Amino acid sequence: MEGIEHRTVNVNGINMHIAEKGQGPVILFIHGFPELWYSWRHQIIALASQGYRAVAPDLRGYGDTDAPPSITSYTCFHVVGDLIALLDAVAPDQDKVFVVGHDWGALIAWYLCLFRPDRVKALVDMSVVLSPRNPKRKPLDSLRAIYGNDYYMCRFQEPGEIEAEFAQLGTATVLKEFLTYRNPGPLFLPKGKGFGHPPGAPIVLPSWLSEEDITYYASKFEKTGFTGGVNYYRDLNLNWELTAPWTGAQIKVPVKFIVGDLDLTYNSIGTKDYIHKGGFKRDVPLLEEVIVLEDVGHFLHEEKPDEINKHIYDFFQKF
Repeated sequence: MEGIEHRTVNVNGINMHIAEKGQGPVILFIHGFPELWYSWRHQIIALASQGYRAVAPDLRGYGDTDAPPSITSYTCFHVVGDLIALLDAVAPDQDKVFVVGHDWGALIAWYLCLFRPDRVKALVDMSVVLSPRNPKRKPLDSLRAIYGNDYYMCRFQEPGEIEAEFAQLGTATVLKEFLTYRNPGPLFLPKGKGFGHPPGAPIVLPSWLSEEDITYYASKFEKTGFTGGVNYYRDLNLNWELTAPWTGAQIKVPVKFIVGDLDLTYNSIGTKDYIHKGGFKRDVPLLEEVIVLEDVGHFLHEEKPDEINKHIYDFFQKF
């Protein structure tokens, strides 16, 4: 794709595949679920043409990066550790880099800024707002209490179970279901019911997502399966236990946050109040801008690439 280069970097004993393009200050792009470096294809090309060096890895468990077999190898510390080792390898001359995250990548970016603010110049985070640690209740207990056991994050917990259901549906179908999801309500995956559509029902792709895109995603997820990506969700409670020392800690990095108004994350219980009534700014004192895009869903960087590219460029030009 338009001069994007690919290589493998050894980080902490795992082989990490990265896509990169451009020269200049590094922008580290961190993808979410069920995505890959490829989700950033529009941003890589645009920002590389504007004087930046775009670096987009497949995170551990995804794509052409190794997938450790143990569920507990996907904690926030493992993943942030991979990214620090990656930066040491690809940008040893840059003390700090720009970071862009989306979905799980946004959560990882919050952890990166929490653990190593000395390595981050500024952050553009998308879709997933900071979730301050609640010392009184584990995240999965909260999710089950609010949404019940059919909520997708709860359904992901039993090893092998959701993978078997996804295998029955077929990799390409699962990817289409996730990537075309535009319901602002929570995502439920009742046992054996898939995404609620009859088997074989056609899924109409939006203009921003082509069959060619699905074919690329599917070629990688056919190879790896979904286990690596789902293991991040299986470590939610473990992350909660391990991050106890950071209870109440603030994010001390300049931040711009972008979300679509149809995104299920923006419409989850308490999120709008947290963003707009002062909680977010309290926990992220250097929060400079919150952008809510109208009539835009969860995969906003693919749905509205030109707008997102401009938001990223305009923010990072300040530093």
